[in-house]
Amino acid sequence: MGNEMGGSISSEGESPGIENFQIIGEAKPGCRILGCGFPVRGTSLCMFQWVRHYPDGTRQYIEGATNPEYVVTADDIDKLIAVECIPMDDQGHQGELVRLFANDQNKITCDPDMQSEIDTHISEGQATFNVLMLVESSENWEPATIFLRRSSFQVKVHRTQAVVIAEKFSKELSIKIPSGLSTQFVITCSDGSSHPFSTNNDIRMRDTLVLTIRIFQSKALDEKRKGRI
Repeated sequence: MGNEMGGSISSEGESPGIENFQIIGEAKPGCRILGCGFPVRGTSLCMFQWVRHYPDGTRQYIEGATNPEYVVTADDIDKLIAVECIPMDDQGHQGELVRLFANDQNKITCDPDMQSEIDTHISEGQATFNVLMLVESSENWEPATIFLRRSSFQVKVHRTQAVVIAEKFSKELSIKIPSGLSTQFVITCSDGSSHPFSTNNDIRMRDTLVLTIRIFQSKALDEKRKGRI
């Protein structure tokens, strides 16, 4: 499921090439997908780059995504993702670049279970996630809970029971996902302070949490705009 086949490369002469290029795996958040094919005409190395294509037609090389394997994240939702591959031989000759889109060149979406979980959080107007937070004072990852509400959120550290973050959703708030095989995310608050979190090796939970926060934030900002009209 989720396999896409690409045709073989037509290249001039004996340039390095890769045939039957395909993407294996289901392109859903938290899942690994793999670009692969059969090297031909002396190909000994393939350079990979995963690319995110936005609805407005722009594209972005995904930072750090230069391996055959890629883990789909919350950042890919509602966008197209593709892998570009350049075959090379031992002499450094490059073949023709091959590009192939994941998910049959359809936008990336959540799997039904993840979407249902997110929809439940949004309809209930609240959500709670147990995470690990990198606490500056101790430089340790400490268990914490993120409490989401329709217009605000809080973070409480278990050990001290202290509420270390409490603020309303604003346009200054950002939630970023670092590149690579990571379950971390970083919340940057309206005052500019950044706070790293981790979901303890659960990529799926990380993406569910990030998407839920972003939807709460978007809805809260919409409500603010309506209130000013």
